[in-house]
Amino acid sequence: MKLVITCEHGGNQIPLEYQPYFMDTSVLNTHKGYDLGALDVFKCLKPIADYSNFSTISRLLIELNRSINNKNLFSEFTKPLLVEQKQTLIDNYYNTYRQAVTDYIALQLKHNISVLHLSIHSFTPVLNLEVRQCDIGILYDSRLEQEKHYATKLKRNIIALNPDYRVRYNYPYLGKADGFTTALRQQFKKNYTGIEIEINQSYSINDIMPKKLKQVLKHSIIKLKT
Repeated sequence: MKLVITCEHGGNQIPLEYQPYFMDTSVLNTHKGYDLGALDVFKCLKPIADYSNFSTISRLLIELNRSINNKNLFSEFTKPLLVEQKQTLIDNYYNTYRQAVTDYIALQLKHNISVLHLSIHSFTPVLNLEVRQCDIGILYDSRLEQEKHYATKLKRNIIALNPDYRVRYNYPYLGKADGFTTALRQQFKKNYTGIEIEINQSYSINDIMPKKLKQVLKHSIIKLKT
């Protein structure tokens, strides 16, 4: 089995040519601009991956974790762009990132090597006045036994190392909702397992997650391969 680890919302960068469209840059530093602390977790996990990839382009430029036809592919800042400009964003950022990951997975599956793909994200602790009662979310497709197996094992490993963490399945989002793992799951029907790991942003201080949390995740994931 090959372990693939990705981070689609690792940063809030806006390339120079698109900065004029972002007059209010304060939003880039919020959860709307990127997943706070996610890149820090990704960097901790990267050494245990057989393949990894990440993006530091803001999701407000183009949303790498949504399908090409999703109405939220472009944000309020980039929806007014011309069709040609949008296609350039798709070609230069969206397709470039997703195709690299897809190509690696396809190559492994071609050689009958199974792939476990963990996509690292974080979520805002409060949304629409609702306090999210969760520390770590494990998002997967509950209809698939293989994904259920790894999701269950991951939660069990985390709790064994730190029983104080509130770990929930398919929270605060559903694993079968539109996302990169969902798209890959639909493309690769066999030997691909895609799980999103969502971490509460309340743990993030200056974009850094606690060492203890990162180590718990790292060792829990290592045990998935045994």
